Amino acid sequence: MRRVALSVLIGTTIEWYDFQLYGIAAALVIAPLYFPSADPLAGSLLAFSTFAIGFGARPIGGIILGHFGDRIGRKKMLVLSLTMMGFATFLMGVLPTYAQVGVWAPILMVLLRLVQGFGVGGEWGGAVLTAVEYASPRKRGLYGSLPQIGVPAGLVLSTLVFLLVSQLPEQQFLAWGWRIPFLISIVLVAVGLVVRLQLRETPVFEKVRERKEAQRAPLITAIRAYPTQILLAIGSMISTGAYYYIVNTYALSYAASAKSMDRASLLTAIMVSGVVACAALPYFGSMSERFGRRRMILIGLAAMAVWIYPTILAVASGNFAAVLGAYLVGAIFFSISYGPQATFIVEMFDARVRFSAASTSFQLGVLLGGALAPIIAASLVRATGSVVSVAVYVCLVSLLSLGCVLGVSRAALARGSADLDSV
Repeated sequence: MRRVALSVLIGTTIEWYDFQLYGIAAALVIAPLYFPSADPLAGSLLAFSTFAIGFGARPIGGIILGHFGDRIGRKKMLVLSLTMMGFATFLMGVLPTYAQVGVWAPILMVLLRLVQGFGVGGEWGGAVLTAVEYASPRKRGLYGSLPQIGVPAGLVLSTLVFLLVSQLPEQQFLAWGWRIPFLISIVLVAVGLVVRLQLRETPVFEKVRERKEAQRAPLITAIRAYPTQILLAIGSMISTGAYYYIVNTYALSYAASAKSMDRASLLTAIMVSGVVACAALPYFGSMSERFGRRRMILIGLAAMAVWIYPTILAVASGNFAAVLGAYLVGAIFFSISYGPQATFIVEMFDARVRFSAASTSFQLGVLLGGALAPIIAASLVRATGSVVSVAVYVCLVSLLSLGCVLGVSRAALARGSADLDSV
């Protein structure tokens, strides 16, 4: 289990480091370097659109890698997703700018972002299933939270590296400094591959293979067997994605355009909150065994629906102490729901179709919530002239997710997790 935990933690941290690097870059450098002819606000919208494209590829990656994960095994897909993500991120670091190759620069950037999205789309399902299908029934909440740690851990790592290179003079940062975080990804990927290649296939999938129960079209089988659970799982993720990418991606762009606070201060608040989330996620994942996963998720979603208001207002105020406090409390609320969320979704489906169903549900939910959030936020502020409209938006989608989580019955969870209890 230590090897499983290490593989999941290192691999998902590297994957999310790669994926979230682009989010920070989209807020800081993509617009001036790859869309220089647009006005500042239009450039930001174009940059966030390319950011969203990666989310569009995530469900495709979840479907295709999930298909083969259900047919030939979880481990192979984990190795493939990490390799794809690493090379795409490295190539972003050597990509010429618009000033050097013209329109080909944003086109190539979009293509690499699609590869990133495809890779991370299969990563989440493979990592969560590896952790949960190895874990004993009383520790599924804890081990299911480990892949979730990769999100804030990757955010901390990517933010830290960007924070360091952003100390360069502006001209050097835009000329070459921003490329460094992308280039060092190749070293991290090599470390992750060494760890993952030592893993064995999960015992649950081994049973599926022994019994010859692998499905020819696992996603179609899942849609027929679990249509309601898939829809509810998608809905349960929408607000989590919206909250996370509003406070960690859109806020960077808003603070810069409104000149409310400097880039380094906000990056520091984001990084510190990520460290808090790394510690809180396994705790709340473990606590879900005692209090129930659905109850924990409901509490976290309700708290985020309220807390988005002081967080957004703190960023608008430019007061660093207020921003830091808001982000720290927000990290706790986020962890209460996100810690048990992976196990909650995985337990809805049986082992024959679990990779396909869980990956597709998760990635579609994050696509609807996270991919569009920065674009919707920028559009709302432009239309209303008030950043409070962004908080209202997050609150509304949180209510949607609350309803979806309430709609998942205990009987459905018990049916889906029956083969996990026999590990």
